[in-house]
Amino acid sequence: MAEMKDVVKDNPLGNAKVSSLIVKYAIPSIVAMLVVAMYNIVDQLFIGNVIGELGNAATNIAFPLVNVCVALGLMFGVGGASAFNLKLGAGEKEEAPYYLGNAVSMLIISGIALFIIVEIFLEPILRAFGSPETVLPYAMDYTRVVAIGFPFSIFSGGAGHLLRADGRPNMAMFCNIIGGIINIGLDAWFVLGLGWGMAGAAWATIIGQVIAGLIGLWLIMHGKTFHLKLKHYIPKPKYFGKDASLGIAPMVNQISMMLVQVLLNNSLKHYGGLSIYGEEIPIACAGIVSKVGSIFASIVIGLSQGNQPIASFNYGAKNFARVKEAYYRTMIFAFIASVIGFTVFQTIPDKILLLFGQGSDLYIEFGSMFFRRFYFFIILFFIQMITSNFFTAIGKPWKGVFLSLTRQVIYLTPLMLIFPRFWGIDGILVAQPTADFLAIATAVIMIAIEFHKPEFREAKGVFKSIFVKSKTA
Repeated sequence: MAEMKDVVKDNPLGNAKVSSLIVKYAIPSIVAMLVVAMYNIVDQLFIGNVIGELGNAATNIAFPLVNVCVALGLMFGVGGASAFNLKLGAGEKEEAPYYLGNAVSMLIISGIALFIIVEIFLEPILRAFGSPETVLPYAMDYTRVVAIGFPFSIFSGGAGHLLRADGRPNMAMFCNIIGGIINIGLDAWFVLGLGWGMAGAAWATIIGQVIAGLIGLWLIMHGKTFHLKLKHYIPKPKYFGKDASLGIAPMVNQISMMLVQVLLNNSLKHYGGLSIYGEEIPIACAGIVSKVGSIFASIVIGLSQGNQPIASFNYGAKNFARVKEAYYRTMIFAFIASVIGFTVFQTIPDKILLLFGQGSDLYIEFGSMFFRRFYFFIILFFIQMITSNFFTAIGKPWKGVFLSLTRQVIYLTPLMLIFPRFWGIDGILVAQPTADFLAIATAVIMIAIEFHKPEFREAKGVFKSIFVKSKTA
């Protein structure tokens, strides 16, 4: 017990001001997530303005594979970071590095495996993702090249979480910013200057990811609070299994997003073909809407990841009042971001669409309608996202998994299959906000039950004290 008190006393996660810690860890995480989102958005900007609607549709067809990369990066990145911080909080310094080393190994192995699978089965994968015949050649040109960078994409995404667990959030941000800047510069050169089209955008993405991944690897090999040895990297089920179990909630969230994206593409292709919009316009608009929406998601996920080391460490140290305070403060920050996102998507969707190239009147009409309906409940959806990752951070991943599944699988999938049968393509757009509302309600119920448990119930008045402090500050 004395050793645990010393660990808490010596680590700022256990004694520094919670709001300052959230800002310290969340801002680099938000920047890192935004850069990941920008990889795809920048490609879309250049492709949309040079190639047009078919190019926009092609990047959307390939986008589910990006979700897979993010999912694997989150599973071993967030999982490894959570396991490491939980062990540190419990005073188990000798065992903690094994979880980081195994996370590094599994990030690399999973990236290589995904690259091989995609290169072998590329065309059937893209057809299964809902690619119309007119879009398929563009999607294949783009994806075949992008797949080369999957190992680096997965590793660089996961490495950021491991660096934050090591108390170096700024380094995690640096890696992603460098990669993003390189991607933007090379996009302009390859797509506009050299005229390489879809392949040029893909090569720009790869080069940025390779550099970010190599920098991240070097930083992890020179840890601040740990020194990884060869024995730490050797994959062992005890360690990478724990990493995977703790990272499974955000991973499942991303995989479910991928599956829904595939279902969405196929539904838009089918019901779009039965409407005045045709097959290509709905798919092209969906790509823009999802990628612009990923900017908002990046902010909320970044805040959630900023909360992760605070919640994990203090839960391991049994300091439940700080765990609860960190959760509430993260929610407040996320609400502010959500209000901004809701306002933008409801007021200027047409202007957002025009950033990605000119389009027909039907294209602008459908895209604007898509933005407004699809993201109607974005103003409250942060509750589900943060609560899901919170359960992972405190070592209860299966609750996080269930909560992740509520929105994409349990609620949205059946609604997306049922609603269009009655309302056609309009039913697809209504399904998402309906699922969001149900997922939000589920998250509120689950966190209320969790905070009613004895350990949290003893930490009374935390939420009220936050606002009292705010008023007196």
